[in-house]
Amino acid sequence: MNTAIYPGTFDPITHGHLDIIERACNIFDKVFIAVALNEEKRPLFSLEERQEMIRTNLSDNVKIEVCSFNILLVRYAKEVGANTIVRGLRAVSDFEFEFKLTQMNRHLDDEVETIFLMPRQEYFFTSSQLIKQVARLGGEIDRLVPKNVSLSLKERFKQ
Repeated sequence: MNTAIYPGTFDPITHGHLDIIERACNIFDKVFIAVALNEEKRPLFSLEERQEMIRTNLSDNVKIEVCSFNILLVRYAKEVGANTIVRGLRAVSDFEFEFKLTQMNRHLDDEVETIFLMPRQEYFFTSSQLIKQVARLGGEIDRLVPKNVSLSLKERFKQ
């Protein structure tokens, strides 16, 4: 089975993330959506909340499995049987960071490949961090995130 892992904090998941997941599902037989337990990023939503937001939007996709990890990504990829890491690239500014990360992962385990997928053009400018900032200030986010995420953000930032 051709299996990939798409890691991220997903705090919260956006339409850009969902677009990358859809593209990955067109390539791979199975895609693990691996939610990082990265407390250094100080996520707005708990690990369980982030996983539930993802599951709600992907429940009808049999190729998807939502999981979490807190070890080296290449090690976790091996544990779940994934031979490819999927990463999203929005703009040239993402490339330098992603390049370094890919090279380190290759250093750690050169049997795990990384591929980069780009979301649709309308999502190039979005990031979870930017969406949270807009939501915190009462701006319009409904076209950038799924409905359940929009409601969760509005509830979280209710004043």
